[in-house]
Amino acid sequence: MKRLIFKGAGVAIVTPFTEEGINFPELGRMIDNQIKNGTDAIIIAGTTGEAATMDDAEHKEAIKFAAEHTKKRVPVIAGTGSNDTAYAVQLSQYAESVGADGLLLVTPYYNKCTQKGLVEHFTKIADSVNIPCILYNVPSRTGLSIKVSTYAELAKHPNIVAVKEANGDLSSILRLRHAVGDELTVYSGNDDQIVPILSIGGMGVISVLSNVAPKETHDICQLYFDGKVEEAAKLQIAYTDLIDALFCETNPIPAKTAMRLMGYAAGPLRLPLCEMEPENLKKLETAMKAHNLI
Repeated sequence: MKRLIFKGAGVAIVTPFTEEGINFPELGRMIDNQIKNGTDAIIIAGTTGEAATMDDAEHKEAIKFAAEHTKKRVPVIAGTGSNDTAYAVQLSQYAESVGADGLLLVTPYYNKCTQKGLVEHFTKIADSVNIPCILYNVPSRTGLSIKVSTYAELAKHPNIVAVKEANGDLSSILRLRHAVGDELTVYSGNDDQIVPILSIGGMGVISVLSNVAPKETHDICQLYFDGKVEEAAKLQIAYTDLIDALFCETNPIPAKTAMRLMGYAAGPLRLPLCEMEPENLKKLETAMKAHNLI
């Protein structure tokens, strides 16, 4: 097996904004609470962090702050993927220079490259750094999926060590595991599939749920690793209603709303993301109350 960046639950952390920029004191409070409650890694400037609406300076500031504030208590993984390979290289090199422990690289969106293009894109980024890279496969957002044969080719690169799989297809993940063995660590990209993916050799989750339930998300993984599979499954099942509520509108709309409801100064969503529909907000509040979060 290649370098294991983390094992367990990594939080895809929301970014608290003000009208002027990032609320760094509140981001620090969020990071501290995550670590206090057992979160195994901090993933900064990903989808849940609204990286798509950050300008270049904000994106870099968020990564630098997370690395400095975390102080190696847990690994910090920086979202540095882009549909512009040159920019992804630049951002990835910056993240390494300020202390990020790993990179999360989403498949290029909109350009709609070929599988050959994916190999060249990810190889170019991985060649440019000396820290481990996690590929991020989320076809529902990018319109592009990494094929098993492409994973097998990319797994040959020493810096490409893992994948966050959010395609929702357990059969394809099984075939991925068969094709690459331990050359790529698999993390669940879906909170409703943590235990199923652990059961076929996954090493954890990059989680939205962890924003509001860090201890429980960590415990789902740890129980499984401790051989308490039935308890892990029961905990996974018990949080189904909250997971559904956190995805009843486009992520991170519900997650950021939930953080506000819990008393965090998570700040505004950035357009084109907007506030929740009243019926969905009620669904979220109901689920959070059921789990004693508000």
